Amino acid sequence: MPGRATKYTLPGWVQKSFLRQTPSKVLNLNLFRNSQYVVFSLDLYRNKLYPTPIMKGTHQEKETQRNHRRFFLVNGLTYLAGTLFGLNFFSMAEANEKSIWTLAHPRGQGMSFSTQAPRIALIIDDIGYSVPRAQAFLSLKMPMTFSILPQLRHSKDLAEEITEKGHEVMLHQPMEPYGSESHPGPGAVYISYGNRKIEETIAENLSQIPQATGVNNHMGSKFTSCSTKVVPALKIIKKKDLFFVDSLTSRHSQAYKMARRLNMRTAPRNVFLDHVPDIRAVRRQLVHLKQHALKHGAAIGIGHPHLSTLTALRKFKQELDETAPWVELVSISDLL
Repeated sequence: MPGRATKYTLPGWVQKSFLRQTPSKVLNLNLFRNSQYVVFSLDLYRNKLYPTPIMKGTHQEKETQRNHRRFFLVNGLTYLAGTLFGLNFFSMAEANEKSIWTLAHPRGQGMSFSTQAPRIALIIDDIGYSVPRAQAFLSLKMPMTFSILPQLRHSKDLAEEITEKGHEVMLHQPMEPYGSESHPGPGAVYISYGNRKIEETIAENLSQIPQATGVNNHMGSKFTSCSTKVVPALKIIKKKDLFFVDSLTSRHSQAYKMARRLNMRTAPRNVFLDHVPDIRAVRRQLVHLKQHALKHGAAIGIGHPHLSTLTALRKFKQELDETAPWVELVSISDLL
């Protein structure tokens, strides 16, 4: 199939048939054409049939194709049973929600059903240094959350502008990293601080960005690995009724675990988009992010205001609109 999805308008009898058999708004149809396996996505919101391009190239993509073929028979028999015996294997969706039946699964894992479309939340860190760069990301006109560093020249103004344009704002709280050569910047907290100073520092940073709905850590590989210091930081965030996203700058981070123990709204980062600030590398990371969302129902990606990230996100949005319109881009708070 061509790389660009082609849209097909469905005949009326096909619309009625599918609407009668399933309340789901998006359904994967599996067909054979000239001995080639093809996946179509039926979007009943738009009355369009989207042929999914055949994936090729990487081992992971080939594995996805094999999984699709493996579940083709199960999918067909399930739908046939629903047609013949009036059984409904599709979960009811809310009137304002999109639904998808997930078909691709890694080896050894069972099939799962989701009543809501896969969702992706994008967080752009390190906002506050450059107004033009932040505005460039705003020009993408796609849902994303901007995490603002405190006590920088443009922090307050950008928080206001971003909020006025309908985007969510977070505090990008600087925390102590490993290595004395890396300075987290103004407003940072350190493990040498007492609990009271930790709370006062974070409270002061939040007072400068009152639009913030949550917090994530800037650097912090050392600080987040120390649970006795993470807890007072999280407590002041919880006291302000905000959520916390663990950027996972260290595999030893205790922040997400401690936040769960405190019954906070919290989540860990799933994919760093631009650890390697190269367009091709960022695009590969966005593919991983999408695959995580398709597998688990949701994914959180963190990027930075690099030109490569901007370019890759623009292309990513176009590809989603053309080949996977059921995947939703949302603000981070929508996942918490």
